[in-house]
Amino acid sequence: MNRVSSILVFLAGVAMLRAADAATVSFENDVLPVLTRAGCMAGSCHAKADGQNGFQLSIFSFDPDSDYREIVYDARGRRVFPSSPDHSLLLLKATNAVPHEGEQRLEKGSEFYEVLRRWIAEGAPRRVEKEPDLIGLAIEPAESTFQKGQSKQIKVIASYSDGMKREVTHLSEYTSNDRAFASVDHDGKITAGKVPGENSVIVRYVDQVAAMRLVIPPDTLLPAERYTALPRHGKVDDLAYARFQDLGLYPSEPCRDDEFLRRATLDVLGRLPSIGEAKVFLDDTDPDKRTKLVERLLGPENRFDYADYWSVKWGDLLRPNTQRVGVKPVYLLDQWIREKFRDNTTWDAVVTELLTAAGSSHEYGPVAVIRDKREAADMAEFVSQLFLGVRLNCAKCHHHPSERWSQDDYYSMAAFFGSMKQKGQGISAPISGEPEYWWFEPGGKVTHPVSEAVMVPRPPGGEAFAAIDAKTDPRKVFAGWLTGKDNPHFSKAMVNRIWAEMFGRGLVDPVDDFRDSNPPVNAPLLDWLAKDFAEHGFDQKHTLRVILNSRLYQQSSVPNEHNVADQRNFSRSYRRRLSGEVLLDAISEITGQPEKLTGLPADARAMQQWNHLLPSDFLDAFGRPDSSAAPPCERETGGSVVQALHLMNSDGLQKKLSAKSPWLEGLVARAAPETVEEVYLRLFSRKPADNERQIALSHLGEKPDRAKIEDLVWSLLNSAEFVLNH
Repeated sequence: MNRVSSILVFLAGVAMLRAADAATVSFENDVLPVLTRAGCMAGSCHAKADGQNGFQLSIFSFDPDSDYREIVYDARGRRVFPSSPDHSLLLLKATNAVPHEGEQRLEKGSEFYEVLRRWIAEGAPRRVEKEPDLIGLAIEPAESTFQKGQSKQIKVIASYSDGMKREVTHLSEYTSNDRAFASVDHDGKITAGKVPGENSVIVRYVDQVAAMRLVIPPDTLLPAERYTALPRHGKVDDLAYARFQDLGLYPSEPCRDDEFLRRATLDVLGRLPSIGEAKVFLDDTDPDKRTKLVERLLGPENRFDYADYWSVKWGDLLRPNTQRVGVKPVYLLDQWIREKFRDNTTWDAVVTELLTAAGSSHEYGPVAVIRDKREAADMAEFVSQLFLGVRLNCAKCHHHPSERWSQDDYYSMAAFFGSMKQKGQGISAPISGEPEYWWFEPGGKVTHPVSEAVMVPRPPGGEAFAAIDAKTDPRKVFAGWLTGKDNPHFSKAMVNRIWAEMFGRGLVDPVDDFRDSNPPVNAPLLDWLAKDFAEHGFDQKHTLRVILNSRLYQQSSVPNEHNVADQRNFSRSYRRRLSGEVLLDAISEITGQPEKLTGLPADARAMQQWNHLLPSDFLDAFGRPDSSAAPPCERETGGSVVQALHLMNSDGLQKKLSAKSPWLEGLVARAAPETVEEVYLRLFSRKPADNERQIALSHLGEKPDRAKIEDLVWSLLNSAEFVLNH
């Protein structure tokens, strides 16, 4: 279908246009939507960074004032000609009556053409009397079930500040998140694919974005009784199973006891269970032993392992580069993070302390974050991404291309951090080793780079706060709002991160990309987890306990015929590669040979490293963040050939295996069957299967020597079962 035909198709939306009314045509509510729909305000046309042929518009019309100036006053006013509207360059170019590089965008005499013509004839006003503002967008229906290959037309409704609602279906733009599941045409007609699953269709109208969720069930759904009969342990299971029933998914069988022991210990403490722990748990006949294991893992006896493991995760997100802010500030921040996890400090307290930090960078760890994020705008991006799950960085220069965030949102958020003052040598090359002092001082301001207006502190997408007293640090006001129990954004962002650590991906994924065009795979479950998290005082261990005790977490990673293709709805456990620190510590503990870590005691674990500049080929191979990257840093979690070769061929592993080791030497004195069983318990927290036992015994012989035992351990260390949490 050519452009002219496409344009004619959406002219069926005539009745919805305000131009059909007797009212004066509105520049923002009528003209800009027509230009946007015609493609004039796309990033590939006049909304390019430098515009097109001297005519520059804002992307998605996010800056109406600038657009108005360009259309009405730029180019000596030739684009609009109120005394003879049909001779306006805006219309002549759009209809290709005057050669136009973008070809024909409108048909002369069409309803969209008449909207522009009427506006020009009325004097091309910037605003009309009592003109309402666009405040929202809704899709009807918001959710729908499609059969394979079925098509449905959706309706898009815009809401305005005066209470008016208006259908804008034929003025909106549409995108399918995954065309394998569903496609959407120029006019909002959705066609389901041939593959069962779920998808989202994203709708944009001017600067508003909305998402519609659609489900394509399999040809035959399972009987409801099968879901009713599933074992459950709380609300997580109820909400997950309801989702599975909609999608025709069926959860995998419960995992074995040894799998649960290994999985939970790795996920909570970042270490393998000991042989003793494995034997006790596997021999225990108590039906509540899994619940009791969860309590032990989260108990005070394991608080140091717990703190080290979770501090590595949050160190990736918070710790700056030592070459940028200095060694001592980063070390103090690392120790502060570990202290908070050891004490199980609730997240509202941790975040409040972090956001309102002040003082010396050589005395108080959180000041390192301010020293690193020196500009108010940098701090706004950092905080919104970590604790709201919102990526604002695109909105620094222009309207976010796939979300509703504008420059107003960006700089209003930055205004919370615009009153910090600093003294000291600061950051320069070479980096100063001297302390830097930061404090709040009234009178700071953040200005909009285009309008030059002084911005009032406001969270993204939220309302401006009541006037903040000049003597009050705006950061404290923001921290109070952020961590309030009635603020769902913080709770959702935090539980989504916790969920991702336990399942390998978030309910919203990526975890820091909450937006209308990236909806959660199970919104009711995310909502409930967030509410429960807030009601229990933002206690991470409470949420971990809820997840660990759920049957959802305790599923096997082995798929069944009903979930083999599922990679996002958690109908089975997803296998995950162990992080570099966990893997290195596990190998060191098994062989009895601690890794030699620069700047740390001889018996230190990789989990206790406090910055990524400390050299380690192993950790680099297994995806630790780039030491030169600015936080927050997400890790590379996939496997690679480099990792496989490193485990098979590295001198480090060979030296650990051949070095003096009480455990390995003790195995030499044992009978071969006992040796095989102990090796499997140590590495996998389980006893060997019959075929595994037979293969191992045939290798070891009747009286195993040290070299053969090393070979057995080496081969198992290189197995997928060891490298993955499953």
